[in-house]
Amino acid sequence: MNAATSAPAQKFGRLRSLFCPVQKSEFKLFIPLLLIFFFICFNYNILRPAKESLVVTAPGAGAEILPFLKVWAVLPMALAMSLLFTKLANRFSIEKVFYIMMSIFVGFFVLFATVLYPLREYIHPYAWANSMEAVLPLGLKGLIAIIRHWSYALFYVMAELWNVSIMTVLFWGFANEVLNVGVAKRFYVLILLGGNQSAIAAGGAIAFMSKMGLKWGAKLGTDPWQISLLILTFFTLFSSGAAMIILRWLHKNVLHKREIHIEAKEKETKEEYQLGLRKNFQYLAKSRYLLLIATLVVAYNICINLTEVTWKSQLGQIHTDPSHFQAYMGKVTLWVGIIATFISILSATLLRQFSWTVNALIPPIILVITGAGFFSFLLCKNSTLGMALAGFLGSTPLVLGTFFGSLQNCFSRASKYTIFDATKELVFIPLSRESKLKGKAAIDGVGSRLGKSGSSLLYQALLLSLGTVDMTLPYVALIFLIVTVLWIVAVCSLGKEFNLLVEKQEKEQILKKQVLEKEEMEPVTSTSSSEALV
Repeated sequence: MNAATSAPAQKFGRLRSLFCPVQKSEFKLFIPLLLIFFFICFNYNILRPAKESLVVTAPGAGAEILPFLKVWAVLPMALAMSLLFTKLANRFSIEKVFYIMMSIFVGFFVLFATVLYPLREYIHPYAWANSMEAVLPLGLKGLIAIIRHWSYALFYVMAELWNVSIMTVLFWGFANEVLNVGVAKRFYVLILLGGNQSAIAAGGAIAFMSKMGLKWGAKLGTDPWQISLLILTFFTLFSSGAAMIILRWLHKNVLHKREIHIEAKEKETKEEYQLGLRKNFQYLAKSRYLLLIATLVVAYNICINLTEVTWKSQLGQIHTDPSHFQAYMGKVTLWVGIIATFISILSATLLRQFSWTVNALIPPIILVITGAGFFSFLLCKNSTLGMALAGFLGSTPLVLGTFFGSLQNCFSRASKYTIFDATKELVFIPLSRESKLKGKAAIDGVGSRLGKSGSSLLYQALLLSLGTVDMTLPYVALIFLIVTVLWIVAVCSLGKEFNLLVEKQEKEQILKKQVLEKEEMEPVTSTSSSEALV
């Protein structure tokens, strides 16, 4: 199903190779992939601020709810969603699975905006949650908040799983099937650049939603957040519909030429490589190569979760209203898109000129540098130096800490959406079809959630022991440092195995080409001999 493998080689000029290394014959495949990814990322970028605004600013919740959500809500739902995906993938084509999965998510968001949120006062067990809060330890505040605002928690879970189920498993799984390593090196950075532009567009859309919510909420005398939620649902419906229409066009007008080949691959998958969640993890445990990929994914999610909980705890103290919280997160999303655009332009050259290892080391190094600055200030914010710095800048330690957290979040997410995703997807391509299917389902479907859930369990233990997020800072900073070091070690090890695997495949392709050329020459030689005898 490698749609782009047959395209002839073409050398590009310096500017063309930097900004658009795509052959004319490849545009029918490249542009639909770019647009589908844009719309999927647009939904993710507008859902992310919404889910966080909803739960962090909910009465009696705060950022303490996030570690409990990721362990007791997101992880079980991720397992259930992965199980559903494997069942669907064994029965239907990847195109039909895409439509079914996307319809499930969009259907829930419509239900939440039109039914669950308007009826929140009637369906949330506020009195029971308050009675539990009076007798349970302070460290369990986040768990009680999940029960108190269960529909908000469900919205958070579905928005969180959009990234894993739709973007990572479905889209990238499909892209890895239709592209080979050489073409992917040219396409992936540009596709990720399109995703970054969606972040910029989403930042503007979030600002619009917040503005309209406050404006019409005041005019109609209703909750501004409810107006924003209805606009968000409309955007989600439009983007999802556009992505499905483009995917249908791609299958009908481009991939139908390889219909027999595709059907054979799907039959092979269903007969030989039946997906099963338990079997996928068993297969993963036997492969050192896949375990190293899983280490990268888990390490990133641990690092980002450790910093985000701390940052959002401070942000929630400043912006207590969900509309204002969402507006601030919209600005962060906008800047993530801008920074990621510059990183994408740079990485387009780096990915083609330097080794996989060099490129894959960029994200952990960025996280180490920005994380060191963030945690250093937080640990010293109440010291004489920290107070003096805040006073010199005409601010407060809380506001300045939030700024450093925003800066760290922008750079870490921007590196993830560009060079991290590109390098991670590249290492799947040289693998066998069985390894791709089973490894990706296990790593992207559940592995990323395990990273966040593992760090969340650590956070819960720290909260139960120490009580508040601020008290956990020294321990969180130490864990962050250890994980980034392990991440760097895993990158170096995986890079060696990836290079060996690619070299082996290139040699096999050269041998196959030589055999084919020899077979083509043999009939010609026989004919010439016959003519000579005559």
